[in-house]
Amino acid sequence: MKKGLFNGLRTQISLFYLLASLGTVMLIGFILYYSISEIVLQDALDTTTMAVDKSGDHIESYISRVKDISLVLAEDPGLIRYLSDTSLETDVTDILGRVDSTMGADASIASIIIVGKGGQLLSNESTLDMSMSNDMMKESWYVDVIGGDGMPSLTSARMQKFNMNKDQWVISLSREIKDESNNHLGVIVVDFKYSVIETYLNDLNLGNEGYVYLLNSHEGVVYHKDTNYFEDVGKQSELIHMSQMEQGYDSEMNLLFHQSDIEGTDWQMYGVASLDGLNAIRRQLIETIVLIGMISVIAMFLSGIWIAGRITNPIKDLEGAMADIEQGLTFIEVDSKGCNEAISLAQHYNHMVHRIKDLMKDIEKNEQAIRSYELNVLHSQINPHFLYNTLDTIVWMAEFGDSKKVIYITKSLAQFFRLSLSGGSETTTIGNEMDHVRQYLKIQKERYDEQLNYSIEDLEAVSSVKIPKIILQPIVENSIYHGVRDLDHPGHIVIKLEEQGEDIVFTITDDGVGFDPDIQDIAASEKEIKLGGVGIKNVDQRLKLTYGEGYGLVIESDPGEGTTVRVKVHKEISV
Repeated sequence: MKKGLFNGLRTQISLFYLLASLGTVMLIGFILYYSISEIVLQDALDTTTMAVDKSGDHIESYISRVKDISLVLAEDPGLIRYLSDTSLETDVTDILGRVDSTMGADASIASIIIVGKGGQLLSNESTLDMSMSNDMMKESWYVDVIGGDGMPSLTSARMQKFNMNKDQWVISLSREIKDESNNHLGVIVVDFKYSVIETYLNDLNLGNEGYVYLLNSHEGVVYHKDTNYFEDVGKQSELIHMSQMEQGYDSEMNLLFHQSDIEGTDWQMYGVASLDGLNAIRRQLIETIVLIGMISVIAMFLSGIWIAGRITNPIKDLEGAMADIEQGLTFIEVDSKGCNEAISLAQHYNHMVHRIKDLMKDIEKNEQAIRSYELNVLHSQINPHFLYNTLDTIVWMAEFGDSKKVIYITKSLAQFFRLSLSGGSETTTIGNEMDHVRQYLKIQKERYDEQLNYSIEDLEAVSSVKIPKIILQPIVENSIYHGVRDLDHPGHIVIKLEEQGEDIVFTITDDGVGFDPDIQDIAASEKEIKLGGVGIKNVDQRLKLTYGEGYGLVIESDPGEGTTVRVKVHKEISV
């Protein structure tokens, strides 16, 4: 009897179905566990890394702003006159007024100190504990400030012993003051509160055992939430050891180590994150997969017993219909007959056939919409730094009463954004695009003055040709920020265009610092370029989506020789 039972077709199919289902559930469970676990881990790593990098970006932005403030004050004509000729009785009221105005605009600035080489002293503070003389070049702290390259440094008081009262801590940024002949006149020191750094880093969620800290180039502690690390040599050695560990995720320690440089400083930021929730998620994932697997195996076993004896013929019909589809892509419906499950299966198959037909039609309709969406997404990646910097420039000019330049820059900015919007269209004419980049250079010229020169060669014959908008400005922006700005002498940018048969080529050339393309490619794959990188990639992708792979950007550069970018478009837009 048992022998006949186990030799029966239904029993054999059911047992085989059970074993196959069990193996399948175990395999799928393993794959799901591994895949989901890796996804959760990667998401946690990405989130943590992004949080650390974002905090670093905030610190970079603030320090850059303070440096801009010191530059504006250092280049003030009244201050230069005051420091240049000590024989003149100069009214310092206006200078101190600008110092007070600057501090009023930013509550985080603790003090601004201006010291001339002859011992002149201007500050918002009434009393200063600083070593002064008629020849400041004899003062070691003064010489150190001149040779400090403007790097920020942590201090509790200028000439006092460092103490552990964080309320007295400041970050000092210094800048040398020179006249038009590049003669040394003095220094300006801007102190901002240490709480600025704490605000960006104290609330980082790096797990129960995680923390973030800053070290300078001398391996001195700049920031740690626990102030004991500023006094305890053993704890400092521990931080230095952690900074030398391999970056990334350590599965044995269940810790993420991430390091990034704070641009404009000699600081390195190190984030150590303990991924406490990862193990809990993995345990919950195992329990869920086991429970679902058990339910699935039971369900499949019971359904196998039920359908084993009545499934053969309907399956053959379905097999024949699917074979026809495989051979000739002919969608053939099958008759609904047999057991309820087979009928339902046949009905679902027929529904699937009709659905596939509809989906194929939808795919054809949506393909164009998807490409249009990709263009819109790429176009939306616009770097906001230019707007922030321009508004800051307008504010500073307004505060200094330079109304003509305020009006000039504001008009240029309005024209810039009018051309950027283009009435909501994704395209513009070459004439408008050249005018758009011209307005951008006008604004940047006001900001960088003699450091930036440019020339634009229009081609009237193609001025009405339609092209995607905002393809030149990101490239010019990159030339300024990564080429001309870093020069120790004035730089020059040339923009011209020419016809090449049915194509048009824009050429943007600068005589900036240049770069090694091989090294730049490697660096760009490991770290996103802060300024311009996304914009240039955006332009290249948009042009390739619009015109095809044969179009887009070609970049040529050599260190110290400048950079040339060629932008190739067609006279007719295909999208």
